[in-house]
Amino acid sequence: MARQLRFLFCAVGAIVGIWVLAVAGHWYLESLKMTADKVRAYMESVDFAHLTAQARANVIKELEDKLNALPYDERQRLRLQHLIDTWFNEMTEDEKSQFVEATMPTGIKQMIDAFQQLPDEKRRRLIDNTLNNLRNANNRPVRGWQNSTNAPPGGTNAPVISPELEAKIRNLGLKTFYSQSSAETKAEVAPVLEELQQQMENGRVILRQQ
Repeated sequence: MARQLRFLFCAVGAIVGIWVLAVAGHWYLESLKMTADKVRAYMESVDFAHLTAQARANVIKELEDKLNALPYDERQRLRLQHLIDTWFNEMTEDEKSQFVEATMPTGIKQMIDAFQQLPDEKRRRLIDNTLNNLRNANNRPVRGWQNSTNAPPGGTNAPVISPELEAKIRNLGLKTFYSQSSAETKAEVAPVLEELQQQMENGRVILRQQ
Protein backbone atom coordinates (compact mmCIF):
# COMPACT_ATOMS: atom_id res chain seq x y z
CA MET A 1 0.00 0.00 0.00
CA ALA A 2 2.85 2.39 0.86
CA ARG A 3 4.55 1.67 -2.48
CA GLN A 4 1.28 2.28 -4.30
CA LEU A 5 0.79 5.60 -2.54
CA ARG A 6 4.36 6.69 -3.37
CA PHE A 7 3.82 5.74 -6.98
CA LEU A 8 0.53 7.67 -7.04
CA PHE A 9 2.11 10.75 -5.47
CA CYS A 10 5.02 10.60 -7.92
CA ALA A 11 2.63 10.28 -10.87
CA VAL A 12 0.52 13.19 -9.68
CA GLY A 13 3.67 15.25 -9.05
CA ALA A 14 4.93 14.50 -12.56
CA ILE A 15 1.62 15.49 -14.11
CA VAL A 16 1.51 18.73 -12.12
CA GLY A 17 5.12 19.45 -13.03
CA ILE A 18 4.42 18.94 -16.74
CA TRP A 19 1.34 21.16 -16.50
CA VAL A 20 3.30 23.91 -14.75
CA LEU A 21 6.05 23.75 -17.37
CA ALA A 22 3.49 23.87 -20.17
CA VAL A 23 1.74 26.92 -18.68
CA ALA A 24 5.06 28.67 -18.04
CA GLY A 25 6.17 27.93 -21.58
CA HIS A 26 2.91 29.29 -22.97
CA TRP A 27 3.22 32.49 -20.92
CA TYR A 28 6.83 32.92 -22.05
CA LEU A 29 5.95 32.51 -25.72
CA GLU A 30 3.03 34.91 -25.35
CA SER A 31 5.37 37.47 -23.77
CA LEU A 32 7.56 37.32 -26.87
CA LYS A 33 4.70 38.10 -29.25
CA MET A 34 4.46 41.64 -30.54
CA THR A 35 1.09 43.30 -29.98
CA ALA A 36 -0.51 46.65 -30.76
CA ASP A 37 -0.42 47.47 -27.04
CA LYS A 38 3.36 46.93 -26.91
CA VAL A 39 3.86 49.19 -29.94
CA ARG A 40 1.63 51.83 -28.37
CA ALA A 41 3.56 51.66 -25.09
CA TYR A 42 6.85 52.04 -26.96
CA MET A 43 5.65 55.06 -28.95
CA GLU A 44 4.26 56.74 -25.86
CA SER A 45 7.62 56.29 -24.12
CA VAL A 46 9.52 58.23 -26.82
CA ASP A 47 9.45 62.00 -27.33
CA PHE A 48 9.92 61.67 -31.08
CA ALA A 49 9.61 65.36 -31.97
CA HIS A 50 12.66 66.32 -29.87
CA LEU A 51 15.12 63.61 -30.94
CA THR A 52 18.39 64.23 -32.75
CA ALA A 53 18.91 62.86 -36.28
CA GLN A 54 20.68 59.64 -35.23
CA ALA A 55 18.25 59.00 -32.40
CA ARG A 56 15.34 59.49 -34.82
CA ALA A 57 16.82 56.93 -37.18
CA ASN A 58 17.23 54.45 -34.34
CA VAL A 59 13.69 54.76 -32.99
CA ILE A 60 12.17 54.70 -36.49
CA LYS A 61 14.07 51.48 -37.21
CA GLU A 62 12.85 49.98 -33.93
CA LEU A 63 9.28 51.00 -34.73
CA GLU A 64 9.58 49.42 -38.19
CA ASP A 65 10.77 46.16 -36.62
CA LYS A 66 7.91 46.16 -34.14
CA LEU A 67 5.31 46.84 -36.83
CA ASN A 68 6.70 44.12 -39.05
CA ALA A 69 6.44 41.65 -36.15
CA LEU A 70 2.70 42.30 -35.73
CA PRO A 71 0.16 39.83 -37.11
CA TYR A 72 -2.41 41.30 -39.47
CA ASP A 73 -5.20 41.72 -36.92
CA GLU A 74 -2.88 43.58 -34.53
CA ARG A 75 -1.63 45.84 -37.33
CA GLN A 76 -5.23 46.66 -38.17
CA ARG A 77 -6.05 47.39 -34.51
CA LEU A 78 -3.03 49.68 -34.22
CA ARG A 79 -4.06 51.59 -37.33
CA LEU A 80 -7.51 52.22 -35.90
CA GLN A 81 -5.82 53.94 -32.95
CA HIS A 82 -4.05 56.36 -35.37
CA LEU A 83 -0.94 56.50 -33.18
CA ILE A 84 1.44 56.00 -36.10
CA ASP A 85 0.10 59.20 -37.68
CA THR A 86 1.72 61.33 -34.98
CA TRP A 87 5.24 60.13 -35.74
CA PHE A 88 4.65 59.91 -39.49
CA ASN A 89 3.60 63.55 -39.68
CA GLU A 90 6.83 64.54 -37.90
CA MET A 91 9.07 62.62 -40.32
CA THR A 92 11.02 64.13 -43.18
CA GLU A 93 10.16 63.12 -46.74
CA ASP A 94 13.10 60.71 -46.86
CA GLU A 95 12.11 59.20 -43.52
CA LYS A 96 8.53 58.76 -44.71
CA SER A 97 9.61 57.01 -47.91
CA GLN A 98 11.92 54.67 -46.01
CA PHE A 99 9.31 53.98 -43.35
CA VAL A 100 6.54 53.14 -45.84
CA GLU A 101 8.76 50.82 -47.88
CA ALA A 102 10.09 49.11 -44.74
CA THR A 103 6.67 48.47 -43.21
CA MET A 104 4.73 47.32 -46.27
CA PRO A 105 3.98 43.62 -45.75
CA THR A 106 6.03 41.10 -47.69
CA GLY A 107 4.50 40.27 -51.04
CA ILE A 108 2.60 43.53 -51.60
CA LYS A 109 4.26 44.19 -54.96
CA GLN A 110 3.69 40.59 -56.06
CA MET A 111 0.07 40.96 -54.96
CA ILE A 112 -0.31 44.10 -57.08
CA ASP A 113 1.11 42.29 -60.13
CA ALA A 114 -1.28 39.37 -59.58
CA PHE A 115 -4.20 41.72 -59.02
CA GLN A 116 -3.60 43.47 -62.35
CA GLN A 117 -3.82 40.16 -64.18
CA LEU A 118 -7.32 39.41 -62.91
CA PRO A 119 -10.41 40.13 -65.03
CA ASP A 120 -11.95 43.58 -64.61
CA GLU A 121 -15.03 42.27 -62.81
CA LYS A 122 -12.93 40.23 -60.38
CA ARG A 123 -10.79 43.30 -59.57
CA ARG A 124 -13.88 45.40 -59.00
CA ARG A 125 -15.40 42.85 -56.60
CA LEU A 126 -12.15 42.52 -54.67
CA ILE A 127 -11.87 46.28 -54.21
CA ASP A 128 -15.52 46.50 -53.14
CA ASN A 129 -15.06 43.68 -50.61
CA THR A 130 -11.84 45.22 -49.32
CA LEU A 131 -13.39 48.63 -48.71
CA ASN A 132 -16.48 47.10 -47.11
CA ASN A 133 -14.36 45.03 -44.72
CA LEU A 134 -12.34 48.08 -43.72
CA ARG A 135 -15.47 50.17 -43.18
CA ASN A 136 -16.86 47.45 -40.92
CA ALA A 137 -13.59 47.36 -38.98
CA ASN A 138 -13.61 51.15 -38.62
CA ASN A 139 -17.13 51.04 -37.21
CA ARG A 140 -16.20 48.62 -34.44
CA PRO A 141 -14.98 49.98 -31.08
CA VAL A 142 -11.20 49.73 -30.79
CA ARG A 143 -10.22 47.09 -28.23
CA GLY A 144 -8.01 48.53 -25.51
CA TRP A 145 -9.57 52.01 -25.51
CA GLN A 146 -12.71 51.28 -23.52
CA ASN A 147 -11.58 53.30 -20.49
CA SER A 148 -9.50 55.89 -22.29
CA THR A 149 -10.56 59.51 -22.55
CA ASN A 150 -8.43 59.75 -25.72
CA ALA A 151 -10.16 56.86 -27.46
CA PRO A 152 -10.67 57.31 -31.20
CA PRO A 153 -14.31 57.62 -32.24
CA GLY A 154 -16.05 54.42 -33.26
CA GLY A 155 -19.17 53.81 -35.24
CA THR A 156 -18.44 56.46 -37.86
CA ASN A 157 -19.16 56.18 -41.56
CA ALA A 158 -16.04 58.04 -42.61
CA PRO A 159 -14.51 56.74 -45.86
CA VAL A 160 -11.62 54.32 -45.59
CA ILE A 161 -9.68 56.45 -48.08
CA SER A 162 -10.62 59.68 -49.78
CA PRO A 163 -13.06 59.41 -52.70
CA GLU A 164 -10.36 60.91 -54.94
CA LEU A 165 -7.86 58.15 -54.11
CA GLU A 166 -10.51 55.47 -54.49
CA ALA A 167 -11.37 56.82 -57.95
CA LYS A 168 -7.69 56.87 -58.96
CA ILE A 169 -7.20 53.26 -57.85
CA ARG A 170 -10.21 52.17 -59.88
CA ASN A 171 -9.42 54.27 -62.97
CA LEU A 172 -5.62 54.14 -63.18
CA GLY A 173 -5.20 50.58 -62.00
CA LEU A 174 -3.51 49.58 -58.76
CA LYS A 175 -0.02 49.09 -60.21
CA THR A 176 0.12 52.46 -61.96
CA PHE A 177 -1.42 54.21 -58.97
CA TYR A 178 1.09 52.70 -56.54
CA SER A 179 4.12 53.48 -58.74
CA GLN A 180 3.08 57.13 -59.06
CA SER A 181 2.11 57.71 -55.42
CA SER A 182 3.99 59.69 -52.79
CA ALA A 183 4.96 58.25 -49.42
CA GLU A 184 1.99 59.99 -47.80
CA THR A 185 -0.43 58.49 -50.31
CA LYS A 186 1.07 55.02 -49.92
CA ALA A 187 0.68 55.34 -46.16
CA GLU A 188 -2.97 56.32 -46.57
CA VAL A 189 -3.77 53.37 -48.83
CA ALA A 190 -1.64 50.86 -46.87
CA PRO A 191 -4.70 49.45 -45.02
CA VAL A 192 -6.43 48.93 -48.37
CA LEU A 193 -3.41 47.11 -49.81
CA GLU A 194 -3.06 44.86 -46.77
CA GLU A 195 -6.75 43.98 -46.70
CA LEU A 196 -6.70 43.36 -50.46
CA GLN A 197 -3.77 41.02 -49.97
CA GLN A 198 -5.74 39.16 -47.29
CA GLN A 199 -8.74 38.91 -49.62
CA MET A 200 -6.62 37.47 -52.42
CA GLU A 201 -4.85 35.01 -50.17
CA ASN A 202 -8.11 33.87 -48.62
CA GLY A 203 -9.50 33.43 -52.12
CA ARG A 204 -6.49 31.30 -52.96
CA VAL A 205 -5.28 33.66 -55.68
CA ILE A 206 -1.73 32.55 -56.35
CA LEU A 207 0.78 35.40 -56.09
CA ARG A 208 3.59 35.11 -58.58
CA GLN A 209 7.06 35.33 -57.13
CA GLN A 210 9.50 37.82 -58.62
